[in-house]
Amino acid sequence: QVQLVESGGGLVQAGGSLRLSCVASGLTLSNYAMGWFRQAPGKERDFVAVVSWYGATRYYADYVKGRFTISRDNAKNTVYLQMNSLKPEETAVYYCAADQERPLTTIQRDYEYWGQGTQVNVSS
Repeated sequence: QVQLVESGGGLVQAGGSLRLSCVASGLTLSNYAMGWFRQAPGKERDFVAVVSWYGATRYYADYVKGRFTISRDNAKNTVYLQMNSLKPEETAVYYCAADQERPLTTIQRDYEYWGQGTQVNVSS
């Protein structure tokens, strides 16, 4: 049974930082591209970042580029999202997801597995 479990969310002031983790079980992480998405209250879920199977390639949404960093440690079956200079409008539930078919995709329906999400609250 495949499970993705996110952690590291919480409350942070605007301009602060958080590091999210996503631990995978039931799959070989190196076979999957891993993405992060987020869903703010009352809004659709949006793409944030994706990293290819061995971490050689990363792609970010324009609104997080230069502030967020996605990384992975396949030996630990873990993917990370370092978030710096957070803004109040980035308050959302953050999800990690796994895609076996493509090295990089921003399309939600391409991802086969999803975590339950971790809440990030950014206060002004």
